[in-house]
Amino acid sequence: MALLGLVAPGPAAHAQNLPADHAEWSIETGYLTKVKHNSKLDYRVVPTQLVWRSPAVFDLWRGEDGTRLLFRHRLALLLETFPRGAEDYYIGFSGAPSIELWFPNQRTALFTSVGGGVGYINAKGVEGGQGQKFTLNFFAQLGLRQQINKTTALSGSAYFVHHSNGGMTSPNPGIDAAGVTLGLTWQLD
Repeated sequence: MALLGLVAPGPAAHAQNLPADHAEWSIETGYLTKVKHNSKLDYRVVPTQLVWRSPAVFDLWRGEDGTRLLFRHRLALLLETFPRGAEDYYIGFSGAPSIELWFPNQRTALFTSVGGGVGYINAKGVEGGQGQKFTLNFFAQLGLRQQINKTTALSGSAYFVHHSNGGMTSPNPGIDAAGVTLGLTWQLD
């Protein structure tokens, strides 16, 4: 019944303006664990991101019941800490499309993003750690968001991140970690 309440039309079902039609900021944080054996170190990552999402750029699909599949831009400033691993922190930037499926109630959406960017990691020359300070990042995210009022939403997602020095050192261990993130989103206008 609770899931039905999330996707069934509510009082705002016929509104023309989705939250995704506005620019938004969000703070997202979580906990990730190592998922590949490209490093002998048992990495743990606490990702914290300040994320900006553009207003909807265009609809990929629009249903007669108010359902919308849309495209937005997603830009993020990254600050990651490593409770386990050779490094202590990572500071970077990433960009990606945000594809969102908004349900007829216009308060609930599934979202996904796949993208990447660049950043700085405090590499220390530890065997199994990143071999240099310049690092590329790649991420994939799949989640669910729920509006708690007209301008504020909560989200939860499965999140994967890969850090690489782009093969500029040998060996080239990289960091691959997956886990969950939680977020708080608010509209700008």
